[in-house]
Amino acid sequence: MTGTIHSVAAPRDVIVVGAGPTGLLLAGDLAAAGVDVTLVERRPPGISNLSRAFAVHARTLEQLDARGLADELEAIGRPADRARLFGRLTIRFDRLPSRFRHILVIPQYEVEKVLERRAAEAGVRFRYGTEVTGVVQDADAVTVRVTGPDGGRAELTAAYAVGADGHRSAVREAVGLPFPGRAVIRSVVLADVLLDEAPEGPLTANAVGDAFAFVAPFGDGYHRVIGWDRRRDVPESEPLGLDEVRAIARRALGRDYGMHDARWMSRFHSDERQVPAYRVGRVLLAGDAAHVHSPAGGLGMNTGLQDAANLSWKLAAVLDGRAEPALLDTYQDERHPVGESVLRISGGIVRLAMAKRPWTLALRGALTALLDRSGPARARMLGRISAIGYGYAAPRGSHRLVGTRVPDVALKGGRLYEALRGGRFVLITPQPPHRDAAELPAPGARLAVESWASGRRTTVLVRPDGYVAWAAEDGAADGRAVRAALAAAGAGRQEGF
Repeated sequence: MTGTIHSVAAPRDVIVVGAGPTGLLLAGDLAAAGVDVTLVERRPPGISNLSRAFAVHARTLEQLDARGLADELEAIGRPADRARLFGRLTIRFDRLPSRFRHILVIPQYEVEKVLERRAAEAGVRFRYGTEVTGVVQDADAVTVRVTGPDGGRAELTAAYAVGADGHRSAVREAVGLPFPGRAVIRSVVLADVLLDEAPEGPLTANAVGDAFAFVAPFGDGYHRVIGWDRRRDVPESEPLGLDEVRAIARRALGRDYGMHDARWMSRFHSDERQVPAYRVGRVLLAGDAAHVHSPAGGLGMNTGLQDAANLSWKLAAVLDGRAEPALLDTYQDERHPVGESVLRISGGIVRLAMAKRPWTLALRGALTALLDRSGPARARMLGRISAIGYGYAAPRGSHRLVGTRVPDVALKGGRLYEALRGGRFVLITPQPPHRDAAELPAPGARLAVESWASGRRTTVLVRPDGYVAWAAEDGAADGRAVRAALAAAGAGRQEGF
């Protein structure tokens, strides 16, 4: 069937392009908030069995916990509480100030399964086998032109569209955004294999001469191996055999651990790129469509999922009339600097791994020694890799807590990340009850009102993504101030909460 089909959308529609982890989390959040969502994916139906990403960090697990999904993934994956790098530096994730004091090693497809099920249950409409061919927008709507699996063309119109369609994003290209950056290394090899002997630690990485290798367990008997050989700079189309992976591991790690029965192998190049703008009118970008970097640190999927967690509640608030469209500009303000930081971190790890000349090897030795001996430097590094160390800039004159991440604190009625479920704001008041409790807005679908389990006297409004939107000491937190803060944050308007 051919021809053009015009699909007229309600003004609360959102089109999400890309059914990877970022797009699935975003679409599921929006649908759970009552937004009509169409998810467009070029691939045919069914989750790919390729592993791709393999690690979920603490901050991402906290975001998944706020959606009731973390425990399910924890039961499938394998936690790794430490990693050994370059033969001398041990990174201790068990020291993180989080409920999740580890990296969860788990194939990306397992994360996708959970997120796809949640999105489907929330009512997301899936259009698999559908390719984006163009995007046009005006002041009132955005139209995404697509070609379906049968070759038929359609135009999908919505209030907003989000491109979460990867580093070759058709949405990004359609709106004319550049993707500046460069290739860092070529011919990185990936393999998921069985091993005859397990490495000593849960995560193993080392570089010797021209070779680098990393090994991590999935928990189902298979291990992910990432390798790179400076001397073998070949195109991605060059066939990859297990013997090549074994040889790289032997050079970098001293052994190949008896690798056999690879269920997946791939060769790729690693770019460092970031778009200058995450929003162009009614089109927004998230995940690899907005930023790409090396696999070092396992930060890619995690950064994309955190992009989605930041954007989803803002889109829902705007579409529900609880916030002005200008709230969407804060997505760029908050997430673009994080993307820049992730590029620097992953790039720095790669450059350390690539060190070959005497002065670069000496620098690597000095940096690893500093991190091994300096508690503050090590804590900062852990905060960046796990993402729990990131905060967002606050307006001048704000309380010192505004923009900071809130850990899973104990509340009188339970714990914070359970209270955040359903995409809600959480207003935490002192215990005993707030002195102006009668003037506080009543709890509702988008707001939970809780009290500290401790005797803390600060009133805190926590955003759905777990960051402080507003805070005040008890004397300054009257009912009127709280209502104004809720309105400004997009939790509601000052009247009729």
